Amino acid sequence: MVHIGLNAHLLSGQAGYRSAGIHGYIHNSLRHLAEAAPPDWDFTALVGAQVTAPFPGLVLRRSHWNTESPYRRILWEQVIQPWVLGGFDLYHALTFVSPLLLARPSVVTVYDLSFIHYPQMLSPARRLYLRLFTGLSCRRARRVIAISRSTARDLTESLGIPPENIDVAVPGYAADIYRPMPTEEVAAFRRQRGLPERFWLFVGTLEPRKNLVTLLKAYAGLPSNERPPLVLAGGKGWDFEPIFAVVERLGLGDAVHFPGFVPTADLPLWYNSAELFIYPSVFEGFGLPVLEAMACGTPVIVSDASSLPEVAGDAGLLVPPHDVSAWTDALHHAGTSAAWREVAQWRGLAYATRFTWQSTAQATIASYQKALSQE
Repeated sequence: MVHIGLNAHLLSGQAGYRSAGIHGYIHNSLRHLAEAAPPDWDFTALVGAQVTAPFPGLVLRRSHWNTESPYRRILWEQVIQPWVLGGFDLYHALTFVSPLLLARPSVVTVYDLSFIHYPQMLSPARRLYLRLFTGLSCRRARRVIAISRSTARDLTESLGIPPENIDVAVPGYAADIYRPMPTEEVAAFRRQRGLPERFWLFVGTLEPRKNLVTLLKAYAGLPSNERPPLVLAGGKGWDFEPIFAVVERLGLGDAVHFPGFVPTADLPLWYNSAELFIYPSVFEGFGLPVLEAMACGTPVIVSDASSLPEVAGDAGLLVPPHDVSAWTDALHHAGTSAAWREVAQWRGLAYATRFTWQSTAQATIASYQKALSQE
């Protein structure tokens, strides 16, 4: 019998920014973990008091603390957790950091190293905690799980983690949710939201690493008759003001729209409604919106930076992130070539099927097996 303990305290108990991203990766991995494991394995997930969702084949051990607050979670993680772990054969830190006093074999999952490359996104205290404890956790762990080959390379280059110690478990997507939707339903959504027949879409936090200033300059370089409305959907992140300033300076106020944060439940309809999905980001741990858009049958244009070529494969147009003229050319080609859009659509649908949460769980179990064999 093998007993695996999982620190899943970053699971969110309510909707909001924490109910996407890392939360989604943890939630969906845990849903499929037990079915991917040998039959004599047991799993106990350590979760916050606010988490109520069941996970097949997993025992949930809820904290008496509400660990929604990052500072309470860190205190629980480092001070309380080492004394309540129990007799696990292997401990999995599902988000960057394991306890400093951990006295058993461990695996740690790292999503990206944005806290190193874009430290302005975090408070000084959280930035210091992640910079110090992520490196320590990865060096002490028997295996490190990265969510993309790009993150795996970054772990080696930035933290000195040997590549032979790193496994990759890429995310999946919910195929029953992110899919081509009936034409009538999409048309009704467009009418409800006042959306035109043609528009281009970005979804993500409005912040510098999303590279939206470059996109806006490239968009402004198109002839006006080749510019469908551009929708930049997402909440305001740090240093978002230059994005709005560029819109005003380039006279794009009537063409560029900011609907704000889009609830997860609405995302499939936004993807299905758009003619193109555009993701010019310069740094991503994975880039899940690109995968979701492709699964909905929407052609994609992405930066050839970070993990995005892994996600788009041969299905999308890949563009150097800071080359404004190359972005203008890509937008022109994608917007004027119905033949390209048709090919990109079916290629994206086919490529997206490679990414499943079952595969994520299987890769995670394989990493556990490597760790357990290192006695």
